[in-house]
Amino acid sequence: MSDAALPSTEVETSGRRRFFRAWPPAVLLALAWIACIALVSIFADWLKPYDFMALDLRDRLAEPVFMGGTLRHLLGSDELGRDVLSRLIESVRMSLVIAFLSTLIAAAIGVSLGFLAAHFRGWIEQVILGAIDFMAAIPFLIIALAVLAFFGNTLTLFILLMGMHGWERIARITRGLAIAAKEQGYAAAASEIGASPFRVYGAHILPNIASTLIVAMTLNIPEVILLESGLSFLGLGVQPPLTSLGNMVGYGREYIQTAPWILLSPAVVIILTTLAVSVVGDWLRDRLDPTLR
Repeated sequence: MSDAALPSTEVETSGRRRFFRAWPPAVLLALAWIACIALVSIFADWLKPYDFMALDLRDRLAEPVFMGGTLRHLLGSDELGRDVLSRLIESVRMSLVIAFLSTLIAAAIGVSLGFLAAHFRGWIEQVILGAIDFMAAIPFLIIALAVLAFFGNTLTLFILLMGMHGWERIARITRGLAIAAKEQGYAAAASEIGASPFRVYGAHILPNIASTLIVAMTLNIPEVILLESGLSFLGLGVQPPLTSLGNMVGYGREYIQTAPWILLSPAVVIILTTLAVSVVGDWLRDRLDPTLR
């Protein structure tokens, strides 16, 4: 009877190995965390126990539950008596919205310029490649500080500014892939039957290079989150009464000795989120684009 059960046991073990080879535990944990914060962002209005801007000076600097506080404020309160959990939920939503929209903007710019460089070649290609090299050579933080100091700061401007980060990497990838695709049969055949350049690039080339572009966009998201956090920490990011993860850390640093819980929870979320997205991005790179291994 044990001999009969042996093959089925080996099959189960082999199937389990194949599953964890395709879906490593680190990736599963990262996906679970990303799904969690995505759900928190979507249902933030229902999950927040209080209005994130509500003040209650009677509960100023209330300790969180894990430090002996009460259930009234699970993660404690800040220097103005605002509930840290409510502000954390709102901050997660704000930071993810900024990262997502900024990455879409960067992708739109990068793909457009990459296709232009691949199609026209010549001096247009050289101008675009020069702009790519310029953006890659200068630290983006310096550009962001200069723009925010000169033009001021609004949420719309901040998102557009963050959208200028990473487009050069996407443009370079898009150009290389588009040039390679043009040399293959399907793109040349579409051109020969009279398809316009917009149709060739949009309907034929773009779907075939989308997986690589998705990987590049995924790797751009944690960079934007860290940039937003750094600028907000310096007071140049999201402005009150709005809040973000970097904003919470920035204001919490003044109370790091007396009320460390104010910056502890947003700092942990920043670390876990950037790590999770990076892990998933690397995994997608290996699965969708083996040439980048």
